[in-house]
Amino acid sequence: MTAPDAGTGTDASTTTDTATVGVFAEPTRRVTGGWIAAFATAWLGIWMAQLTPVQLLLPRQIEEQLQAGYWVDNVVAFGIVSGIAGVCAIVAYPLTGALSDRTTSRFGRRRPWIAGGAVLFAVGLALLGLQSTMVGIGVFWSVSLIGFCVLTAALTAMISDRVPVDQRGYVSGWLSAPQAIGTILGLVLVMTLFTGQFFGYLGVAVLLLALVVPFLLVTPDAVLSRKDHERLTAKHIVESLWISPREHPDFGWTLLSRVLVNFGNAFGTTLLLYFLMFGLNDANAEDDLIVLTLVYMVFVIVAALGLGKLSDRLGRRKAFVFLASTLQAVAAVMLAVFPDLTVAMVAAGILGLGYGCFLSVDQALATQVLPDPAARGKDLGIMNIATAVPQAIAPLIGALVVAMLGGFQGLFITAAVFAFAGALAVSRVQAVR
Repeated sequence: MTAPDAGTGTDASTTTDTATVGVFAEPTRRVTGGWIAAFATAWLGIWMAQLTPVQLLLPRQIEEQLQAGYWVDNVVAFGIVSGIAGVCAIVAYPLTGALSDRTTSRFGRRRPWIAGGAVLFAVGLALLGLQSTMVGIGVFWSVSLIGFCVLTAALTAMISDRVPVDQRGYVSGWLSAPQAIGTILGLVLVMTLFTGQFFGYLGVAVLLLALVVPFLLVTPDAVLSRKDHERLTAKHIVESLWISPREHPDFGWTLLSRVLVNFGNAFGTTLLLYFLMFGLNDANAEDDLIVLTLVYMVFVIVAALGLGKLSDRLGRRKAFVFLASTLQAVAAVMLAVFPDLTVAMVAAGILGLGYGCFLSVDQALATQVLPDPAARGKDLGIMNIATAVPQAIAPLIGALVVAMLGGFQGLFITAAVFAFAGALAVSRVQAVR
């Protein structure tokens, strides 16, 4: 059985030319509400499985194994584990994208990688829950993150494959909004229902698979003809990873902006629990973390869906990304100047408004500056490194900043500088308004 063509919904085996056009041409047919719902549901499972460990399960697990007397030691250990996994992401993202660009499976180019990545991610999480050594934690968190990269590299490429430009801001909002919902839902589930280390990891792993499967079942994926398949060699992969910023400046500026803004956001969020516990001496830190996340969640959802759709209507991206980056800088400055729980609640709302807008509109912007239609998966894989790696290594860098500067003020100032620098970088993009 041959998978249907992504652009037309017809059988891709009818003619080779039709299949090829469906694979590489810019999509013009708007995706349906059902497709968007399945896409958003998949991302809900993905974000729940990735962010719940980062926010709570991994720090708890490392703290139990390390039993360090000084909290910074725990954060540094967490940062090292995350940093090792981040190195794996640097390889996994573009490699998966390049391979999926050239996959000739009868199920399509992207779906086999989405399915395989989801299974690897879930298995890695389940095994991570059984670990009782730092080495085991590092190995299986890396395995989990590789699965996450394989899954999301193929899934984000579906936006360029299936969604027309004037709908990408809104659809990208449905990639972004589930991040906030998945974070809070995952935290609530592992604190109330899936209690304990193993059942916490197993619970989010099972939910991951359950929420990704509907997308695999309902979405078409164009089949690449074997005669149009370009042979992939190790040399070609390595060479293709370099995209000259001189030849493709808009891609370079967008990538730089994404790196800077995601570092700024990660500095402000990945150490939030430690800020509450040791920066504010909050006796109810875990409960207040959920409240802050709820506030953040509401504004992320509103911004991702509302401003993403507005950017489609206006046909503008840069102004939204600039505003989003600046708002995140403002939120970080507020926490640096006024380290207080009430201020943190207000800052969480501003940060959510900025990051929600950034997630949706910047994703749409990224799809419009890709150098080669035949290498969308690989190029978006490179873009995705700028999202995953800052989240992975920011805890380590952030902990060192806190330790060297003697508090969290320096961390939040650093976050503000990175976020505003990202705003300046995106202002240099020329081809997209």
